[in-house]
Amino acid sequence: MNKVYLTTPIRDEDIRDLRIGDIVYLTGELITGRDDVHQRAIKQGKALPVDLAGKAIFHAGPIMQEDVSQSSGYRVISVGPTTSMRMDRYQKEFLEKTGVKLIVGKGGMGPKTTEGCVQQCAIHTVFPGGCAVLAAERVEEVERVEWLDLGMPEAMWVMRVKDFGPLIVSIDTQGNNLFERNKKGFAEKQEPIIEQINKSVDFLH
Repeated sequence: MNKVYLTTPIRDEDIRDLRIGDIVYLTGELITGRDDVHQRAIKQGKALPVDLAGKAIFHAGPIMQEDVSQSSGYRVISVGPTTSMRMDRYQKEFLEKTGVKLIVGKGGMGPKTTEGCVQQCAIHTVFPGGCAVLAAERVEEVERVEWLDLGMPEAMWVMRVKDFGPLIVSIDTQGNNLFERNKKGFAEKQEPIIEQINKSVDFLH
């Protein structure tokens, strides 16, 4: 397991050798975007108001507070990850369209996203759930917001972060998928256990 510090814009050579289980800390621009952003960009074919090439996107619906002392007019209160599988339907095409290099979310993503990560030299990472306030502490500034008409959780919040993490690599550029690998391993381990349990409770059948 390696620990790597990445700064946006991220280059292919920065992430090509990362493998599932490696730990990443991100500095630079992190932009939120979940269900509605992906649908608007891919299903509706609308141009994104933010250049995401070489950037990191966060599957998250943050809680923001208006703050006139900030240049954007907002500061972040909490920003926890959203279940990434909700974006799996559009993620491959989103990677192709935007040039995003780093996805941050919660839980795993499927074969289609894995294929997209291989083709576009991108990675998916997992931020620990239940740490939304900790994540907010890594945000140095909310630079601006786009597509606020979608509502606060669904808008694109452009944030500047420092050492944002830990982010666990769950899909790497070689197509290795941490969650799929673990599911396969768990299934292999549970078969003999289930067989033994069935023998013990056979009288219930």
